[in-house]
Amino acid sequence: MEYKVNFTWDEEACVWIAQSDDILGLVLEGGSLDALIERVRNAAPELIELNKTPKINSFYFTVERHEKVLA
Repeated sequence: MEYKVNFTWDEEACVWIAQSDDILGLVLEGGSLDALIERVRNAAPELIELNKTPKINSFYFTVERHEKVLA
């Protein structure tokens, strides 16, 4: 089973947000992308077990960062 986790930069709050439609309850935020990825790697298996969904074979990330362009 594969699980997709999306990482999005929130410019206003200056944090990365991780969320997943595949892992119920996974919504985390952090100031650095690397630290947030590590938090997701720790939290995802626990949430998957709590939700009684199939065990992780793999999961992959998508990362979005939208920069404001000053004119």
